[in-house]
This record gives sequence, structure tokens and C-alpha cells, in this order.
Amino acid sequence: MAVHKKKMTRSGRPENEAAALLFLAISFLITCYPSRPSFSPLPPQVKSIEGYASFRLAREGGVAKSRFSFLFLLPGQGRIDIYAPLGRTISSLFIEENEAFFVLPSKKIYWRATREEAMSNILGFALSPQEMTTILSGELGELGGWNQERDGRGRVIRGQRDDLRFEVRQFFEDSRLPHLITLSHAGDKGTLRILRLNFNQPLKKDAFRLSFLEDEKYAAATWAEIEKWLRHED
Repeated sequence: MAVHKKKMTRSGRPENEAAALLFLAISFLITCYPSRPSFSPLPPQVKSIEGYASFRLAREGGVAKSRFSFLFLLPGQGRIDIYAPLGRTISSLFIEENEAFFVLPSKKIYWRATREEAMSNILGFALSPQEMTTILSGELGELGGWNQERDGRGRVIRGQRDDLRFEVRQFFEDSRLPHLITLSHAGDKGTLRILRLNFNQPLKKDAFRLSFLEDEKYAAATWAEIEKWLRHED
């Protein structure tokens, strides 16, 4: 009886198994990473907003790039999941009104902070869920403290609150929805490219559940400890 040996890859996996894993990874990327920008119609009243974006932050002479999904539920809840190149979740940020939790699932640790501190440390800009939602829906009229500038079509193209500024460089097709936004605050400069944008979608079960607080394997950490681990992430 002939014995057929499986051809192995360098990692020790059978070649057909490695090919299957590669196919699954590519399929995941196609599913999660939009191949072209897309958006849903803007409703008369925005109650929630979710989507996918790429982000580039220039800070203190260094540049960080990431891709993330986001979900904001008015008035004050939010969730941001940051991904590695092959779709693994590196970290998640949960916002509950003025409190926030930044979680590293692979390390079973989390950092508890104020919403402003978390948004400033992680994304560089202390924007609330309300502010993010109104900026992404193209309307700042209901927000106090913001100066805004509109183009000839009535679309918001610039906004400023104290020393925090943003500018819309591109819009989604023939709409007022921003596709490319630049932000600046002190020495931080960010570029946010929206790849997918949907409004008032049914929420996934437990989207905002802080289940890690119920898991005894998770431990509280300081921001210094979080930074240390982030330097070793892909």
C-alpha cells in the first residue's frame, strides 16, 4: 500500500491546511475591510452611527496608523475596535458617558479613565460620542461651543472648538457626509478616512457590555502598562 506524505510548510503545517487558513484570512479581510467606500442614507434624526475607518496620527515626531470599526449611540455611548492587518482585534475602547475602558484582550488587561483622557491618549483628540456623531453626519448645528464654516452648498467643511480643529477634505459622493477628515490639536495631527458609514442600524447584542469586568482573568492596568504592551502589538 502506497503511503502519501503530506507536503509541509516551514511552519510545520500541511500545505493544504496553510492554504485554507490563508483563504479564511483573505475572506475575513474582504468581509470586514470595505473594498470601496459606502454609506447609508442620512435619516431625519440620527440615533446611532457605525462604520469602519482608517486613521493616521502624527504625534511627537512619530506616526501611527490603524484601522478600526466604531459605534456611537446617542447621547453618550461608544465603542471602537482597533484591528491588526489580518483582522485580529488588538484593542477595544468602551465609552459610557464620561467614563471609558480601554481593553487589550490578548493580555487580559484594561485601563479605566475619563472619556476625555482615553480619547486623547488613544486617538489624540478628545471628542465625545455626540461630537463624533454630529461631525460624521455632517451637521454641527446642535453642538454648543463649536465655530463652523460651510461651503456654497451648505456643507460643514471646517469646525473649531478651542484649539481643536477639523477640516473635511472629501465628501461621500453627492452628500454632506464626510469621507476624509483632518484633525489637529496642539502638536497632534490626524487623518481620518471613513470607509463605511451606516445610521440607526439594529444594535448587536451586548455591543456595549463590559464583560471583561466580570471576568476574573482580566486585571486593571495603568496607562504606562498599556503603552508598554501596545509597543509589542502588530
